[in-house]
Amino acid sequence: MKRCLHCRETKPLDDFYSSSNARDGRRPECKACNLARRKAAYAENPRPAIERAVRWQRENPERYAARQREYVTSGRKAVANRKSHLKRKYGLTVEQYDAMLEAQGGVCAICREKPGDLTLHVDHDHVSGETRELLCVRCNNALGLFQESHDLFAAAAGYLDRFDHDTVELVTAARERAAALAAGN
Repeated sequence: MKRCLHCRETKPLDDFYSSSNARDGRRPECKACNLARRKAAYAENPRPAIERAVRWQRENPERYAARQREYVTSGRKAVANRKSHLKRKYGLTVEQYDAMLEAQGGVCAICREKPGDLTLHVDHDHVSGETRELLCVRCNNALGLFQESHDLFAAAAGYLDRFDHDTVELVTAARERAAALAAGN
């Protein structure tokens, strides 16, 4: 047992980092106090820590490359990228995304299809930034291509209505007749 110099709590030796300079082989502050001090120093001035990391990467290119390869192959990089993307772009945690997915039954909010191996995309209002629901790639792209405009969607629906099954047959027959007339038949 050892008493922390900062928080004054008595803790097991495992709660203190090793130090070859210390009489008992442990640092004078506990791990929690040490991490809190380092976090505060980083928040105040991150430059020294960043420079130290960059210097280590330059001085140890093989070890750095090996660490990066291991990070990618372990899948931890993909998990970190997803977590970072959701938080940065939509303000969501992975848990919030998963809750939305479960609430939607794992399907697209528009077409109600499961996306297979792909994840559903977070749909959001491009003006307000407000998160809406989860959409498959096709439905999400359609909203974007139609600029989220009700008028464009109505015009597209009207266009499709003009070409119902009977109309398509008439248009096809008219084209065939025109081609035959042009050919001289």
